[in-house]
Amino acid sequence: MVQPSVKQQIVLAAERLFAVHGLEGVSLRQISAEAGNGNNTAVQYHFGSKERLVQEIFEYRLPDLNERRRLLVARRRPDDLRAWVECHILPVLEQGEQEGSHYLSFVAMLQQHGRRDLFESLPAELAKPTTDFVERIGALLPHLPEPLLGHRIAQVLAFGVHAAAQRERTRTRGGSVLPFAVHVGDLLDGLVGFLRAPLSATTEVVLGESGPSEPALPLYP
Repeated sequence: MVQPSVKQQIVLAAERLFAVHGLEGVSLRQISAEAGNGNNTAVQYHFGSKERLVQEIFEYRLPDLNERRRLLVARRRPDDLRAWVECHILPVLEQGEQEGSHYLSFVAMLQQHGRRDLFESLPAELAKPTTDFVERIGALLPHLPEPLLGHRIAQVLAFGVHAAAQRERTRTRGGSVLPFAVHVGDLLDGLVGFLRAPLSATTEVVLGESGPSEPALPLYP
């Protein structure tokens, strides 16, 4: 088994600690200690700041997630709403099943604390699969006007992350969870149903009465 590099050990330690305590609840010194590094300045030497360390966590996890998405799209050639949602969300749910992974809890923490800035600074190539997904899903939902279209898609992506994070935390504690296939099927049913739901007369009225607003932007997992 290949021994993780010092930088990789730090990234994984930061992911674990940030997932539990948040960005503000963890010091660079604590991350060094969690990584088993006797040098208290190791994190600052390799990464410089917490913000850069967060970017490194994304850059460590997202290439594999995005490659899995690419393979699913190539294999399944999705042509309907459920298939596209599955190709994008399934890799997120699979990530939460990996032993030692705290990535989904980490992303959920960032979303909960409104750290959109840390998502928006991702390299374009890492964000592209999500922006492409948003465009394709939007084209399949002509009944939804903006800003509701963007809002629903953003909510679906966020809920997928939080559902996976909750399951990830439960598994880490040794708690009981649904069989994975059942969990995936039920979650996809709910997400697709939410996207397809028609606007009620009440929502149409209040939407017409509200002023112009920007569509919600998704937070990348």
